[in-house]
Amino acid sequence: MRQQRADYTLEDLLALPDDAPRVELVDGVIQVTPSPTLGHQDISFLLRLWLHSHVPDHLRVAQAVGVGLSHNTSRRPDVLLCRAGVPSNRSLVPSEDVVLAVEIVAPGTRRIDRFAKPGEYAAAGIPFYWRIEQDPVHVYAYRIGDHVGPGGERQYELVADGADLIELAEPFDIKLPVAEITP
Repeated sequence: MRQQRADYTLEDLLALPDDAPRVELVDGVIQVTPSPTLGHQDISFLLRLWLHSHVPDHLRVAQAVGVGLSHNTSRRPDVLLCRAGVPSNRSLVPSEDVVLAVEIVAPGTRRIDRFAKPGEYAAAGIPFYWRIEQDPVHVYAYRIGDHVGPGGERQYELVADGADLIELAEPFDIKLPVAEITP
């Protein structure tokens, strides 16, 4: 599918029909995202389930919901934590309401999940980012730091990583046994 223009906005994305394919908007370009594998979906489901049973009341867990990062960019994290007050009828959450974005790395999205998305999420001010590698499952937890990149953008700093246990004090007190999100 060839796209004729590269100046689409979040409003254009929201105007797509309900039966449109799963897409992301990157710098005004609509990109169809590949279907995830069963293993990817298993990790996503197990993480959502774990977070749902541990998250404090002021946060809510969502899967595969769009996040507006700028007027012409949106991404669809595999799992996210947002403020509990976000209305349930939203298919696109403003970045200022997102606390944590999680990407599960797949063979076709390695570069995007490891490099592009963290930069975009940090630039949009999302405080926390997790990257989960598969086979074996390994969690990398980042928080937005005070360090500013060469272009003036804020960047994430690694605060924890592991294949056994992830312990964090933010965005809430977390003691995640990685085995519980491993299919």
